[in-house]
This record gives sequence, structure tokens and C-alpha cells, in this order.
Amino acid sequence: MIHKQNIVLVVLLIFTISVIAQKSDKYSQKLPATTLKIEMVAIPSGSFNMGSQDSEEGRDEDEGPQRKMDIEGFWMSSYEITWELYNLFLQRELDNVVFAEKGKEVEKKVDAVAGATIPYVDMSLGMGTGKNLPIGNVTQLGASKFCEWLSAITGVFYRLPTEAEWEYAARAGTAGAYSFDDDDSIEEYAWFSDNSGATYHEIGKKKPNPWGLYDMYGNVAEWTLDQYNANTYTESTSIYIQVEKEYPAVIRGGSYKDSPEMLRSASRAFSKPVWKQRDPQFPKSKWWHTDAPFVGFRIIRPYMTPNQKEQNSYWLGKE
Repeated sequence: MIHKQNIVLVVLLIFTISVIAQKSDKYSQKLPATTLKIEMVAIPSGSFNMGSQDSEEGRDEDEGPQRKMDIEGFWMSSYEITWELYNLFLQRELDNVVFAEKGKEVEKKVDAVAGATIPYVDMSLGMGTGKNLPIGNVTQLGASKFCEWLSAITGVFYRLPTEAEWEYAARAGTAGAYSFDDDDSIEEYAWFSDNSGATYHEIGKKKPNPWGLYDMYGNVAEWTLDQYNANTYTESTSIYIQVEKEYPAVIRGGSYKDSPEMLRSASRAFSKPVWKQRDPQFPKSKWWHTDAPFVGFRIIRPYMTPNQKEQNSYWLGKE
């Protein structure tokens, strides 16, 4: 005779296995009324030592001391967000489209999401905005509001990664300066100062890291959610440092104009007011830089969806 308690345990086990399987799968986030999609890769939960060892070549003082970080699993976009995708947010032509496959994680109405201004000059600075080219010159706010808009139209919660999540994903279970083997060359994985020709390139043309993420090193540097502090690793145990002011905020990964040392998994960089040096507006644009075409972003979706108050704070909105 089968006891009711055993039946409940079996049902719970099946449900747990189903959830784990679902979260181990990659998927494509389709955008309504378009042929565009965002490829999302599953990043497992785990722990890692954030920062670099004293002996690591190219190490800066703000990368230590190393600290153990526990990371909850998430999906991350396999590629950097492109101009083609970002232009959907700029044009807002999808706002009134009924999306049959809309998720249930986000209740925000799309018309409540602030719209970015259309660029008044060529924000690519001549490097192009064509298909599969990564967005550049976008501010951290502009990147976060893209995530908010994408969440509203799809019903699926998306945001920028924290600095810790970014490094964890870049390392992909490795502990060295880069995620690839010593026998490999960085040229196989990244566009940087020696091979880029001083421009960004189409996404996905180099090898991915062990977790299927392309261009984590080089091409364009990537926004995180964190406020930059040179002493973060000694002064804070938080999973991330919430942004309170525009500068400085953390970018990761290095870009097409950087040396290999700036592309390391632990390397940290940050935003600067000079990135709007040529902006003639007053006040200067909160959506665009004029002098940072080397900075873009990629997005994540946590396995565990935060509540509405937390969602808004991740999108750099008021709590």
C-alpha cells in the first residue's frame, strides 16, 4: 500500500527535477512582431573567489583581497546587446503589440517605462550600427531602462548583472587570469588593442568561454549594476553596491581599445564624466555618452524572480 506521504514526496521530487532541468536549459527570448531574439545561456549557482591573487600579472590593487562569493543561478545573454536590438527600445514601435508568449514575472506596463532619446549624432563614431554590431556609448541608465522595457513587453524579468555575477560568469568555473587554457591565445577569444583595428566587431566572431558566452573579453566593455569603489573588497560583503550617483559605476571585460591586462576576469574599470566631453547639451544626456563607444552591455535573468519593489531598484528606479 502506497502511503499518501510517499506520494507527496514523489510529486515534490518530480517537480524539483523539472525545475532544475528547466533552469539548466538555454533558451531564446523572442521579441514580439520581429524576427529578433536574444539567446540566453544558463549559468549554474555556485561559489567562487572574486578578485585576483597578488601574483597575477597586470593586477590592480582594487582587485583584492580575494573574497568568496556565493552566486544564485541565472541566465545570461550569450552575446552583447546589439544596435539592432537597442533600436527597438528607442523606436518603441513594439509597445502596443500583443505578445502571445508573454511571461508572468513582471507586471509593469510598458507605457510606464521611460523612453530614451534618439541619438542626435552618430553614437557609433563611424564604427557602424549595422546588424550584429554591439551597442556603444549607452549610459548605465540607458542599459538598465532597456532591461526594464524588455521586461515589460515580454513579462520576463531582465536586468544588468552585478559585478560579482559578471566575474563569476566570465570565469566559468576557472580561477586563472582568463577562462581559457594556457595553450590558447587571447586572440582566439577577444577583440582588443592588438587585433581590433581600433573598432568594435560583430558579436560572436571569437570563441565562447566554457559556459557559452561570447565576447566576455574585449569588443565592448560591459555595464554592471555596481557603484565603483576602489575599496569594495575590503569594506563590503554585499552582493553588489547599489548606484547612488552617475559616476563612477563599474564596467567589466575591457574593450577593443584595451590591452590584454584590462581584459582579465578580475579586472575592474569605471565610468568617468569625460565620457560626455563632447555632449553640447545642458544638462548633458542621461541616455548617451559621446566619448565611450567602447562601452555596451549584456543582460541576465535570475532563476529566482525578485518582487516588484526589488525589480524597480534593479532598473535604477525609486524603491
